[in-house]
Amino acid sequence: MSIKPKYKRILLKLSGEALVGDQPFGICVKTLRKIASEVKDIYDLGVEVGIVIGGGNIYRGEELSREGLDRATADYMGMIATVMNCIALQEVLENHFNTDTRVLTAIDMKEIAEPYIRRRAVRHLSQKRLVIFAAGTGNPYFSTDTAASLRALEIHAEAIFKATKVDGVYSEDPLKNKDAEFYKELRFIDAINKGLQVMDTTALSLCMENKLPIHVFNLFTKGNIKRVILGESVGTILGG
Repeated sequence: MSIKPKYKRILLKLSGEALVGDQPFGICVKTLRKIASEVKDIYDLGVEVGIVIGGGNIYRGEELSREGLDRATADYMGMIATVMNCIALQEVLENHFNTDTRVLTAIDMKEIAEPYIRRRAVRHLSQKRLVIFAAGTGNPYFSTDTAASLRALEIHAEAIFKATKVDGVYSEDPLKNKDAEFYKELRFIDAINKGLQVMDTTALSLCMENKLPIHVFNLFTKGNIKRVILGESVGTILGG
């Protein structure tokens, strides 16, 4: 019996920190291969996949600005960091998992990636190429969470998959408070009003206004991405 995915096209949001592994910073290739293997599993099901990766494992613009750098300059540095993560993931997907991949960047870097053009991105996806979106929105003051929401809407993704290091959305950080309440389902407005650190308010508002669901789950539980794609009840779903 064939396995039919619940979604045809999704946007996967990865944090830069997910690539660190056991290292203090940077990119752990072993961890990158594990993530790429999970992505390959859903790609092989025929799902059209777009990916947005943060840059916090290298530079985080907001933190740099708190240390005295101009916020716009710091954010551009963070965007460049995301490009490094994106081309690293592309390399692993193509050379270790034989996956046809394109990196599209919102900041022009024609020697290493294609410029982001919405119609080109949609075309790549329809041609069964996995598309990795680099450099956020290309503008300072906007997070990669907001970039994920924006790109998901532009490519007409059916859902955002927010992969984290915990099992879903909690009332507090469960790594700091073991009694934190877990939410199986959550409305966007409640996530915003409660100030839950799922995605930033701009990203959540975009999804709420456009009725784009967000699945939040543990990236490091093997097979979770595939389980969500197949419609299993995993992690937290934001909607409504």
